[in-house]
Amino acid sequence: MRRKSATTSVLNVALQPTMASRRNPDKVFDGLVAKAERATGGSRDEVPDFVDGMRTLMRCFAASPRLSPMGWQSVQGDLRMRLENRLRVARLVAEHPAITEEPIVDPVFIVGLPRTATTLAHNIIAKSAAHRGPALWEWMFTDIDRGEEARRRRVKQTRRLVGTFMRLAPAFKTIHPLDAEKPDECNYLLPHGHQHLARVHMPKYYEWMERRDALPDYEYLKLALQVLQYGRKRKRWILKSPMHLDHLPEIRKVFPDARIIWTHRDPITVLGSLCSLVESSQAMHEHRPDLDAIGETWLKLQVNAIERARKARVEWPRDVFVDVPYPWLAAEPHEKVPILYERIGAQWTEADARALDGVLARPGVGRQHEYELRRYGLTPRQVELAFGDYPRLVEKLRLE
Repeated sequence: MRRKSATTSVLNVALQPTMASRRNPDKVFDGLVAKAERATGGSRDEVPDFVDGMRTLMRCFAASPRLSPMGWQSVQGDLRMRLENRLRVARLVAEHPAITEEPIVDPVFIVGLPRTATTLAHNIIAKSAAHRGPALWEWMFTDIDRGEEARRRRVKQTRRLVGTFMRLAPAFKTIHPLDAEKPDECNYLLPHGHQHLARVHMPKYYEWMERRDALPDYEYLKLALQVLQYGRKRKRWILKSPMHLDHLPEIRKVFPDARIIWTHRDPITVLGSLCSLVESSQAMHEHRPDLDAIGETWLKLQVNAIERARKARVEWPRDVFVDVPYPWLAAEPHEKVPILYERIGAQWTEADARALDGVLARPGVGRQHEYELRRYGLTPRQVELAFGDYPRLVEKLRLE
């Protein structure tokens, strides 16, 4: 599997002189903030904590010894977009205070380890007429309804960004294809999380994340949903990210009536596939990714996520959670998906059945994605022991 294109290597050579700016990341970051302010009419003073967090992230990226010139440019582009989006949302709320009165009722959060069919579940459930999952372009350019012409322009911008990424990292066409107009993960809005570690190995950033309060991130998520709902037809929000496993307490505080769909799969299979995805991402952003570090880091991240989620869920009413074993979606969708709808209080219709056939008819995501744990310094036994009794729970769910 080709993890990066020849173009990436050429660009790394051409962009090498830009690496000098990495010695002064604060200067670079202040330039990004100034550009975001000009683009949105907003001010850094409206969201000081958000800006401070992004500055910390920039410093961590800049300090990475393996960061490539392409990676440095990609990081700057991503942080600028996140800054623009946050300033845009802040300005919208200032101009339309009623946005904060929009009720976000009974949202569904799809959680689970990566590579456990969370994407498939999201695509199926968000497609219902009564449901809505924010599209990739909406996460990147969160705004009120400004008409069809503005929507087409944003979609075109997002397609261009996605197209560039897919050309530079062709492995993602198999591992995790992106589509500007289809629902995608909350990671594209949430400012902090594992998505940045998938680009670059940054132990200091991970340590910083472990210390910080993530509640403001989920308050921002709610605000973004209120913006997207303002002036539009209200539907039930369907949200998805593996990172939500780490933040069930924050979800409960901000979205107290949320329902949680938790997908489960053998973690040995999950880890091999996940490490391969991370390697493909880091190959675009780093010189020679450290494969053993990928294995060690991402095993720790997923074990911690499972432990925290299992501890946190005992504080919720039992019927809030719907546990979904992988075969429900991968092998028995026509039989099991209507049951899933019933358990989240949604109505299964003939239109949903037709939509399900359409989703399943698309080429399988990741079916050509080959991997092995040994490549990342891991063994099946090591992974099994790290997860404790969780693999047995997964097997029990599969057999029920």
